[in-house]
Amino acid sequence: MPRTERLALLEREHPELPLTTQATLLDLNRSGLYYVPRPVTLEEVAIKHAIDEIYTAYPFYGSRRIRVELRESHKLWVARETVQRYMREMGIAAIYPGPNLSRRNPEHKIYPYLLRNVTAAYPNHVWGIDITYIRLHGGWLYLVAVIDWFSRYVVSWELDQTLEMPFVVTAVARALAQATPVIWNSDQGSHFTSPQYTQLLLDAGVQISMDGKGRALDNIFTERLWRSVKYEDVYLKDYANPKEARRSLTAYFDLYNYRRPHQALDYRTPARLYGSSRGTASGAAEDHTPSQVL
Repeated sequence: MPRTERLALLEREHPELPLTTQATLLDLNRSGLYYVPRPVTLEEVAIKHAIDEIYTAYPFYGSRRIRVELRESHKLWVARETVQRYMREMGIAAIYPGPNLSRRNPEHKIYPYLLRNVTAAYPNHVWGIDITYIRLHGGWLYLVAVIDWFSRYVVSWELDQTLEMPFVVTAVARALAQATPVIWNSDQGSHFTSPQYTQLLLDAGVQISMDGKGRALDNIFTERLWRSVKYEDVYLKDYANPKEARRSLTAYFDLYNYRRPHQALDYRTPARLYGSSRGTASGAAEDHTPSQVL
């Protein structure tokens, strides 16, 4: 049962079962039960939405250029320190042809980069994973996706309101339930160096690769996916709430995988190249909201 459904079974005012006991029975991390989202202002939402638009269009922009673009194009006067803090909270960093700049945990093991001079040659040869920011009317969500580099097929995806680990673990486990790639690539962010994440891959016999230099090329397939998702669905639909976002993204990924011809694939669909029939690709298709409701 998905974590979001298990969370929905919790009864916080149960007269006999303490919350900690319920968490144990439902196999939930107790620390996440007491998370209370901090209040956000409309100004913060507007600034983060604008940063997302700028970064999607110019993923090589750092905080200095984004600050200028906020002022020039969006009439938002924001201190650079605020831009930097919001970018960290959004889980984004400028893409440079140099060392990876994603925030990482110094206590976590870093795995070597395995894809130098390697091109994905067949389905399930190389998979990549990344996280992006998805805007809502009054807030935001985070989207994680696993993509097959050869076919551009989205193998699995998941949404949540926070950048905590469970939604990443859910997407990874769901993907591995379908197939096992030879190489699994990510950046060196704390999610992807976490033992919870790496152990899943090691147990599956996957070779773990983490971006070093040349990240602009390493992440090109995922960056193109994020641009497609946002320009073709997120920005057009302007989701009102998490439930609407989940429903719309479920439909979009079905379109993206099965019905939308890709120019880079000689106008074939990712599913055709991947060799998947409808229903094999797995995302957060259940009609439920993320674990923390805005």
